[in-house]
Amino acid sequence: MQVYKKQKMKESNTVEVIIIGGGYAGLSASYYLRQNGISHTILERGQVGQSWVSQRWDSFRLNTASKLNTLPGFDCGENEKNAFCSAQSLVSSMQDFVKMHELPIRQNVMVTRVEKDPQNNSFVVTALENGTICTFHCKQVIIASGSQSQKKVPSLAAGIETGIRQLHSSEYRSAAALPEGGVLVVGSGQSGCQICEDLISAGRKVYLSTSKVPRCPRHYRGRDIMDWLILSGFFETRADELPDHAMRNLRTPLLKGTDGGRASLSLQALARKGVQLFGRMHNVSENAVTFSDDVQTNLIFGDEFSERVKGMIDAFIQDNDIHAPDAAPDVDDEPVKSEGISKHETWVDLKANQISSIIWATGFTSDFSYLKIPVLDINGVPIHQDGVSAVEGVYFLGLHWQRSRKSDILFGLKDDALFITDKINGQLKKQARANS
Repeated sequence: MQVYKKQKMKESNTVEVIIIGGGYAGLSASYYLRQNGISHTILERGQVGQSWVSQRWDSFRLNTASKLNTLPGFDCGENEKNAFCSAQSLVSSMQDFVKMHELPIRQNVMVTRVEKDPQNNSFVVTALENGTICTFHCKQVIIASGSQSQKKVPSLAAGIETGIRQLHSSEYRSAAALPEGGVLVVGSGQSGCQICEDLISAGRKVYLSTSKVPRCPRHYRGRDIMDWLILSGFFETRADELPDHAMRNLRTPLLKGTDGGRASLSLQALARKGVQLFGRMHNVSENAVTFSDDVQTNLIFGDEFSERVKGMIDAFIQDNDIHAPDAAPDVDDEPVKSEGISKHETWVDLKANQISSIIWATGFTSDFSYLKIPVLDINGVPIHQDGVSAVEGVYFLGLHWQRSRKSDILFGLKDDALFITDKINGQLKKQARANS
């Protein structure tokens, strides 16, 4: 704390609710609180939607249509509803939303501490705003900073020779911004696979370290796959309804993000375009990178998930007597027959293959260390039930499987925000009755 002593202290700010995080979840919560006349302030560490611009590459497109990404009370319009918008377009819609509803957001405010004030049963939020300490007092706090706030790079990165350019997927912008030569992408989730497509289209030689990632076809039986998944209730599944608890750890299925197209995103599709597939990265020794011999396993895992999803949709169509055409051919979604999979290499020499860059598409992790209240387990993971913590007045938004499967995508955030703000509104009405 000594570093702050020379800094000027701002006056305290008192509201009913503080929302930490001005992303989709935080803005949705603010909208509902404003509708109910509840005083609140959003504290955003950067600018509105900053992570969508600062952590996305130039060709990035959302993998869900605009009609599924709207903020509450916001209509994207008939012409845009089926478009797959860019990061900048998404940010513009968020900024317009803030202005339209005059949401009380303070930008460039980094929260450093949240603690309980036992004297008046409230919370004290300490933050830095342009280098100046701010303190806020509130009765209730919504933690909407999300569970994907800190980039994650494996310790193996330290073993790479210094001449190789290394960057996290959030730092990648375009192939032109990289040194000439081949590129090794580590991680075959949504970001890794989309970046591979971008690099291949730019004429780069691409090597991909894969893992078990589920996938879905982009289009199936006359509709976008998301339309079927929503209609069938797939995204309404709650964690306690899963047949296997381990299914909670599955990553979001790969989906192609493209305007007007029906092509699917899969490892075999990338391989046909020229991406050389490897298994999970195992070890690094200067120029030599070794991988597990599990490419076939990873291909089959994605294929089987896609087949299960299509089988579920087929059953839904039959059970509800829905007229739908037969599935159209989709070569990028066709399962790879095990006997047709060629043997994959398990190591690569970076120097011999002129690989000049490594992109770590290894995801993000959370950092809730600023919470000085007993709402985290020993691993720093929020303890909650549907986003409601055990400490009265503390709520979470934007967590993995917070209430259901759709909590992981923009489509589900506003429903979770409504649920939490309804809890807050109900609590306030209960308090008002008790004091009357």
